[in-house]
Amino acid sequence: MSPVGRGVKTNILSPRSALRVLMLVSALALFLGSKTARADTRSDTLQAIHLVENPRDLTRAGPAGELGAYQFRQTTWAQHTTRPFRDALIRAYSDEVAVAHYEWLRAGLKRNGLEVTSYNIALAWNAGLSAVVKGRIPRTARFYAERVNNLATEMSYQVAAS
Repeated sequence: MSPVGRGVKTNILSPRSALRVLMLVSALALFLGSKTARADTRSDTLQAIHLVENPRDLTRAGPAGELGAYQFRQTTWAQHTTRPFRDALIRAYSDEVAVAHYEWLRAGLKRNGLEVTSYNIALAWNAGLSAVVKGRIPRTARFYAERVNNLATEMSYQVAAS
């Protein structure tokens, strides 16, 4: 029997506990008004978007017909792939489209003179690139972007600490 099986405590969190910790850290950072901390890596940002959009990888469609790990709408999916929309439920395909969409948003932000940060990517992911460029962003999209940014920042700190 392994030492873990004999009652030895470990420092490894279950995925559910890790998600709870990330959400608590995100809420605390939001409460403290932490808009200066940010993560700017694509992988951290996409992982955070997934955690906000569909952390349990549900397969049923969202209220506006969104599917997959990143809750893509059919028009966004079709913008980046010719695969059928139902393939958004397959994580590998969803990841490919997420990377393509991230890069499309990144290029659009840069083209319009906006800083490419996880916060701005999340704003554009939720409200649309044109809304961000025009500065017409709903409050709900700002809250969404804060949550994504805080999670991505926490993930980048965890990587840096390991």
